[in-house]
Amino acid sequence: MEIRGRRECKDCGSEWSYFETGSVACPACGSLHSVGTSDRERHTDGHAELELTDVVVEIDETPLAALADEITDRCRSYLATRGFVRGGDLCALDDAYLVAAELRQAADLFARLRDPTDAERLYVVSLLRAADTGERPPASEVPDRLREARGLAAARAASEYRSEVTTVAPDPEPELSRVLSTLRDRAKRAEALHGDVDPAEADAMVAATRDVGRFLIADDEAALRDARERLSLDE
Repeated sequence: MEIRGRRECKDCGSEWSYFETGSVACPACGSLHSVGTSDRERHTDGHAELELTDVVVEIDETPLAALADEITDRCRSYLATRGFVRGGDLCALDDAYLVAAELRQAADLFARLRDPTDAERLYVVSLLRAADTGERPPASEVPDRLREARGLAAARAASEYRSEVTTVAPDPEPELSRVLSTLRDRAKRAEALHGDVDPAEADAMVAATRDVGRFLIADDEAALRDARERLSLDE
């Protein structure tokens, strides 16, 4: 959507940026009476936080499968608020988004497993804790029966980020266009396989997507080369 980022309070006259606060309420006096004072800019990223601290506290006394619905609901709600354009500027693909995307799938998969192993439980718990640290377990630690979660998360991230890129760079240069096209194809393939791809392949898709962000945000030519290499486009 396109909104006016600069706002002015009708009651106290304070000015602020909606892109920074995510709220039309005046940060000075709390009034909800304000007007936009700037041109409209594309803005798709909300200011929600992935809050799972209370769930982490419960996992020692409550079966993880019993918490699965709560975990997936919170991740789904969080993802629904997220985008990658803030005030007209493209943002990086961040860890919180990736954690939420994978955890949403992993918790649901875990709840449906027959006789889940300690390793599978530990993996989901590690993802829960990653909501605070941002550090997902490495691809080498993904249990076979949960690999679909990694694949679907990567596909969603690549697809959503690519879609946002096309709004801020509607006429990409040929090499970027080639990378974006390949990301689209890889994401569709992973989705068609219901995420059942090698976790290392899923991580390469995510890394290439992040490279696209580095290229566009920081004008880093090396990032585009890195993306081509990760996607094996130079072979």
